[in-house]
Amino acid sequence: MTSIELGRPAKIRRSARSTLTPVSGLGLGIAMLWFSLLVLIPLTAVMVTAVDGGWDTFWAAVTNAQTAAAIRLTVFTAVGVTLVNIVMGPIIAWVLVRDRFPGKAVLEILIDIPFALPTIVAGLVLLSLYGSDSPIGIDIVNQRPAVFVAFLFVTLPFIVRMVQPVLEELDRDVEEAAASLGASRFTTFRRVILPSLTPAIAAGAALSFARGVSEYGSLVLLSGNLPNKTEVTSVRILSSIENDQRASAAAVAAVLLVISLVVIVVLDIIQRRVARRG
Repeated sequence: MTSIELGRPAKIRRSARSTLTPVSGLGLGIAMLWFSLLVLIPLTAVMVTAVDGGWDTFWAAVTNAQTAAAIRLTVFTAVGVTLVNIVMGPIIAWVLVRDRFPGKAVLEILIDIPFALPTIVAGLVLLSLYGSDSPIGIDIVNQRPAVFVAFLFVTLPFIVRMVQPVLEELDRDVEEAAASLGASRFTTFRRVILPSLTPAIAAGAALSFARGVSEYGSLVLLSGNLPNKTEVTSVRILSSIENDQRASAAAVAAVLLVISLVVIVVLDIIQRRVARRG
C-alpha cells in the first residue's frame, strides 16, 4: 500500500515531463502563432519604436512635464481604484452569493453593465450623472475626481466576478467546524475564507489595474483632458499620434506596459504563494 502511494507522485511527475503528442504540438504551435500575431509582435513593435530615436529621445519624451503629470495621474488613480475594488469587490460578491433579497437578479445584471457598455456611452452616462446638470447635485466635470469615478465605473466587475465563483464553491462545513471550535466570525473569515479568496482577489486586482491605466472613452467627456490636471496617458498618447510624434507616443505606451507588467507579476506571485499555502 505504501509503495503504491509513494509511486503515484513519481508517475505524475514523469508524465508532466513527457513530450507533447503531435496533435498537442500542433495545437501549441497554432496557439503561440495566434498569440504572437495579436500580442507579442505588436508589443515588440511598440518597444522598438519607443527607443528608435535613442535613449535620450525616449527619456525626454517620458520626463516631459505634461507627460509625467499624465503618467502619475493615471498610475496613482489606477492604484487607488484597485485598492477600493479589493475591499468593495469581495463585499459585493459576498452579498450576491450568501444573501437573498428582492432585486438580486437585477443587481447581478447591473454588475456587468460596465462590460457591456461602449466606453464612450459610459462616459456620457457619467457626464449625465456627475456633470453640471447632475440630478444628485454632484458636479466633478474637469476635476481629478472625474478620473477616479470613471476608473471605478469600468473596473467594478472584475474582482466581483473573480471572487463570486470561488465563494460559491467554498465548503461551508469548514466554516461551521471553525465556529464549533470557538472561532469568531472575523477569525473564521480571516483564517478560513480570506486565504481561499486571495488568489481570485489578486487576479481581479491585476485586471482592474490594467483596465484602469488603459481607460479612455469613459473619462474623456467627464475629465475635460486638461493638461497637468486631468489629462491621462491614453489621451496624451492620442495627442502625440495626432501631432505625428509616434516615438513619444510609443515611449509613453512602453512605460505603461512596464508598469502594468510589474504590477501583474507581483500580484501573480502573491496569488501563487497563497495558493501553495492553501
